[in-house]
Amino acid sequence: MVSLSQTAIEAFLSEEDDAPVVMLNLIRFKADGGRERYLEYLGMAKPILARFGAGIVFGGDGLSVLTEGQTQGWDAVVLVRYPRRTAFKEMVADPEYQVAFKVGVSAIADIVLQPLKSIDGIV
Repeated sequence: MVSLSQTAIEAFLSEEDDAPVVMLNLIRFKADGGRERYLEYLGMAKPILARFGAGIVFGGDGLSVLTEGQTQGWDAVVLVRYPRRTAFKEMVADPEYQVAFKVGVSAIADIVLQPLKSIDGIV
C-alpha cells in the first residue's frame, strides 16, 4: 500500500533546502500487471519530473539478496534526483502528477521511499 507519512514529510521538508537529494524507491509490484502499469506511470512522470528539475538517475530490477538476516528482496529500485527538497513537495502537489500518481499506486503492492543526502568524500 502506498501511503506517505505526513510527519516524515514535514520533518524532511523542515531541513535545509540548499542541496540536491536523491529519493530511493524500493518497489514491490502487484502481481496483476503491476510492472506494466509502473512503466506506464514512469512514462507519465518523467516529463513532470523534468519540469521540476528532477530526473531518474538509476532504475533496475532487484536481483537475489546476498545478505543473511531480516532481509527481503524488492522487484525494482529507482533513484530519483531532486534539485532540492521543495522540488519534491511541489511535484507531489502538481495536478498533472496527481493523475500519474494514481497509475503508480495501482501498480505497487509495497514501497519504501527514503531520501538520501550526499556524504562528502564517497564519490
